[in-house]
Amino acid sequence: MGFAMRGYPVDQTPDEVGQFMIALEKTGYLIFWVGLFKTLAGGLMFLPRTAPLAILMALPYAFNILLYVTFFAHKYLVVGLPDFAACAFLLYCYIDWYRPIFAGPTGTATNELAGGEGAL
Repeated sequence: MGFAMRGYPVDQTPDEVGQFMIALEKTGYLIFWVGLFKTLAGGLMFLPRTAPLAILMALPYAFNILLYVTFFAHKYLVVGLPDFAACAFLLYCYIDWYRPIFAGPTGTATNELAGGEGAL
């Protein structure tokens, strides 16, 4: 809980990454917009119809957390790894919902869009 209240961990004498995180925090971007986006994605996960969309919305953020804790904040790997693993697992659970997105066009749909067999 303290991690969420205090923001990103920065040492007493921040290096370049710490200075960058401080600059981002001063803009308000990390606090308001990212928080709003996370809240929206989390709220959409409660509705079965919008859960697959919410997982896609949360995946880039979970991947960003994974990269951050892997390269900069090693002591928070306990939080970052399960976060990304849960998002990847949910993505796997809804793979049948995503499958039509990556499937090629079918002959029936293309034929109907072209005006049927008697077109031109």
